[in-house]
Amino acid sequence: MQRCGWVGLEPIYVAYHDEEWGVPEYDSRALWEKLILDGFQAGLSWIIILKKREAFRKAFANFDPEIIATWGPKEVDALLQDSGIVRHRGKIQAAIGNAQAYLELQEKIPFSERIWAYTGGVPLVGSYRSQADVPTNSDLSAQISKDLKKAGFKFCGPTIIYAWMEACGLINNHIINCERFEAVKKFARI
Repeated sequence: MQRCGWVGLEPIYVAYHDEEWGVPEYDSRALWEKLILDGFQAGLSWIIILKKREAFRKAFANFDPEIIATWGPKEVDALLQDSGIVRHRGKIQAAIGNAQAYLELQEKIPFSERIWAYTGGVPLVGSYRSQADVPTNSDLSAQISKDLKKAGFKFCGPTIIYAWMEACGLINNHIINCERFEAVKKFARI
């Protein structure tokens, strides 16, 4: 199978690419979970986060923002002792603050609706022939980053947001000769 150049041979990465990456995500909580995980990835390789994803889900109450939003210093200290996750105080505190910001946004309009409005509700489609051609950010990722930061989110710069957009299918950036390029287009709600 022809795949995007970033995949490599590790089975967990191959499965992530073949089954999840780029598939449009419309569930608000799932979008938020992936955003938090992308924030934890900052400065690290995505495969580290992918291998720790189940431990993150356990440590972060299955990414239930209503639970996480209530956490304080006691929970932060406990998470800093959890070797199954990335133990970074700033990122842990940001996840708690992001849960609070997420809930505030959800009161006005569902997070999924808000995020998909940036693309008109339809995934954008890249047309890149090689991995080297794929950008790491865009004007749109910069705008979403700016808007989320204004709402109180942290660890959501334009590069993190762009990677998140790719992962959540807001943009289909499978390279055009990847077998998933056409397949992922079929998952979009149009």
